[in-house]
Amino acid sequence: MLSGIGKIKLLSYHLPRIAVGGIFTYSGIIKLADVKGFANLISQYDLVPESLLAPVAVGLPGLELLAGMALLFEIPGALSVIFAMLLMFCTVLWYGILKNLDIDCGCFSTSELQGQDSLRQALYRDFVMIAVCGSLFLHRFLRFKCEQGADLLMKFRKII
Repeated sequence: MLSGIGKIKLLSYHLPRIAVGGIFTYSGIIKLADVKGFANLISQYDLVPESLLAPVAVGLPGLELLAGMALLFEIPGALSVIFAMLLMFCTVLWYGILKNLDIDCGCFSTSELQGQDSLRQALYRDFVMIAVCGSLFLHRFLRFKCEQGADLLMKFRKII
């Protein structure tokens, strides 16, 4: 039986992990349900060549879905993939804000709020998720730092 502090420590890791994993899983499913709409939305950013639009419109939500599910099941590398995607999303959203694009961010569906406020809200939301990922990395680091006898490479693999 876990003590009160043990439960708090456990929940401070698992609840954020499940939340981020669930968000990415949901986002991937929603975008895969409307690939054509998502491709149209990606084209509005004018960052992906026309010939790569279809593979990106299928591949990116597919990666979101797989990474989200992998984080839910604590498969090694999932948190790193999600962290990298969040950095990419922040870069794209920042680009949209700087270019004054009046478009939907495309984060959860093709019919979100339009315009600069949508991009800013999505950017702030991604910043929060990056902070959550950072706390998950820190939690993993501190948890595995305490393990005795584990070699350095094995610890590193568990953290990422």
